[in-house]
Amino acid sequence: MSFYVGLDVSTKETAICVVDEVGERVWAGTSRTDPDAIDAVLKRRAPGVVEVGIETGPLTVWLWDALNQRGVPIVCLHARHAAAALKLQMNKTDRNDALGLARLVRSGWYRPVAVRSIKTHRLRALLITRDQLVGMRTALINKIRGLAKTFGILIGPGKGGTFVR
Repeated sequence: MSFYVGLDVSTKETAICVVDEVGERVWAGTSRTDPDAIDAVLKRRAPGVVEVGIETGPLTVWLWDALNQRGVPIVCLHARHAAAALKLQMNKTDRNDALGLARLVRSGWYRPVAVRSIKTHRLRALLITRDQLVGMRTALINKIRGLAKTFGILIGPGKGGTFVR
């Protein structure tokens, strides 16, 4: 039997819904938001999983990467696109969102979102942080120069050791 799974991720718990090939709910429950815990649930509740759907969000990259490494056939859906389909449901709950995501991946009516690797995200975080620190340093140097002018102290051009002297 083929199964399709929807994951509605939140910080502490992830709602999981498993549907069969005709879209009927086979199992619904929750798991800790942890790749090992989710993988264990999938192995137990959806052994013939064809596709697992997850929305874009703050924890998506981490979960997608970890579950992908464990061999889970996971696909990422843009949250805004999924929201358009999920808003048709009567009751908006995490459990119902997981069901909607499972049915969405079963139908194939979605465009998968490319998820960048953890390595790419690490590099980007370093570059962004460095850029912010350089900007903060420059702003601080300019602020000190401006305040010093008030007292008649003219600090010449330069930064680093030149500025300190």
